[in-house]
Amino acid sequence: MKAANFQHSKTLRKPIADSLISIVLPVFNEQDVLPQLLQAVEDSLQSAGCGYEIIFVNDGSSDQSGQILDDLAELNSRVRVLHFAKNFGHQAAVQAGLLHTTGDAVVIMDSDMQDSPSAIVDFIEQWQAGYDVVYAIRTDRKENLVKRWAFQTFHKTLNLIASTSIPRDAGNFGLIDRKVAIQIAQLNDRDRYFPGLRSWVGYRQIGVSVERLARYDKNPRVSFAQLCGLAKTAIFSFSFFPLTVFYIIAALSAVVCLGLISFVFYHKIFTGLAIPGWASTTITASFFGMLNALGIGILGEYVTRIYDQVRARPMFIVGSKTNFDAPEVDAPLLSKSENSQSSKIDADSEFSRQP
Repeated sequence: MKAANFQHSKTLRKPIADSLISIVLPVFNEQDVLPQLLQAVEDSLQSAGCGYEIIFVNDGSSDQSGQILDDLAELNSRVRVLHFAKNFGHQAAVQAGLLHTTGDAVVIMDSDMQDSPSAIVDFIEQWQAGYDVVYAIRTDRKENLVKRWAFQTFHKTLNLIASTSIPRDAGNFGLIDRKVAIQIAQLNDRDRYFPGLRSWVGYRQIGVSVERLARYDKNPRVSFAQLCGLAKTAIFSFSFFPLTVFYIIAALSAVVCLGLISFVFYHKIFTGLAIPGWASTTITASFFGMLNALGIGILGEYVTRIYDQVRARPMFIVGSKTNFDAPEVDAPLLSKSENSQSSKIDADSEFSRQP
């Protein structure tokens, strides 16, 4: 278990029996495990002794996941379902689920049974102890050797170059207090990396070691290429190191250039030998042409993200909602916050008018 280095005064929580915990579960083609998943999550929440709501986000599934989720919601008033108009991706599903929560704390987890539902109890205990963010530190991964090496390399690299300290082996799985959820939901980032945003907002944070379970089947819904894309998003969102590399390249270019000039002048002045320039010139031009192309590509990554941010298309489109008390409200998380602030302002105004 690892706590953040900074200290804040401990937050007083309401009794766990009076608390509402929201669970957000993005779903993409997971029809075979949904009833089992719901039962496991409910068992953990009931053992914690809290009130709860479970929000499934159907991310454009092409199997029977949507129908199964609606059937589960019909049988269970605590289950809510968001159906996307199409597949918008995992990070968009996390954001949508976050915006539709109403709980005092929010747990984000995957729907493939790799995130152990039993860990929710540990998260709630740490939240009750005063921590605002409780994240899972994944241990004992069950993926193949290549994937484990790739995950380890990614986390080490990101930790080395990121401007924000992001815990190693910490994915989406974890609990955040409502005030943290509001801050994350209000961030305008288009390319989102949730673990990085969760670290960036701060507050009192602690890590809890959680065994990373095996998938219930052998067909991961997120391909290796998509994982690489998420890794690229994390690096370009939380580090300017790719751009600073070109200071190093510029220095290297200057050294090579001075070396070639010195070589030419040496032979011209002292030996009088002809310079066999065809091969050396071609190789040098090709080498620095490659570096220029690399630089343009890296700049293009940042420009593309700027363009996407300025274009400001919605991250997702909700096609339909099931079992929500107020389906016409686009973001209950923020609406509840605004209503609470308005009530406080009204109360303060009424108090100020009293003689």
